[in-house]
Amino acid sequence: MLGVLLCGGLSTRMESDKGLMHFQQNTWAEAAAKLFTQLDLPFIISVNSKQVKNYTSIFSADKLLTDNPILQINGPLCGVLSAHIKYPNHNLLVLACDMPLMQKDLLQILLNQYQTNAAFGAYYFLNNGQPEPLCAIYKANALSTIYQLYQDKKLLKHSMKFVLEQISSAAITLDKDQVEYFKNFNARTDLNGLDPN
Repeated sequence: MLGVLLCGGLSTRMESDKGLMHFQQNTWAEAAAKLFTQLDLPFIISVNSKQVKNYTSIFSADKLLTDNPILQINGPLCGVLSAHIKYPNHNLLVLACDMPLMQKDLLQILLNQYQTNAAFGAYYFLNNGQPEPLCAIYKANALSTIYQLYQDKKLLKHSMKFVLEQISSAAITLDKDQVEYFKNFNARTDLNGLDPN
């Protein structure tokens, strides 16, 4: 299992690189990386080529994986498939950097489901009936299927929700008290009440 921290988005609405924003003394990327460390999972940081300089000031260069240029894809799927191409035999625990309230216990629930029920290609949470594809486990064979669909020009959409529809997957319904950990921050107006220090 390999952790993949997705930081490669354009952060257009935030007008600032979300992974480099601060929360409780750490950048959002550092806070998420600590979760992987607490779970004793090796991890990589998925970035685009323009981010490398800034991220090497925080993480060692060998932790960074830039988007693979052969992929003509925008969005998180580019980072996920870039990681799969680099590590084709690894199952991936994917986490977006813009969920700074995420807790280790939630990721452990994913891992437990993956470890106790190996029949599925992906494991994710349902939040009010909607999938959370950016906090999920994707198995290597499932990602191989998605990559083949992409190469054959049969992947009709490049959204992670659509990806989940193409593979067998196990959904874990969130309890009401768990929903807050999945709060996603995309724009500066979303930051009201979030301690920036």
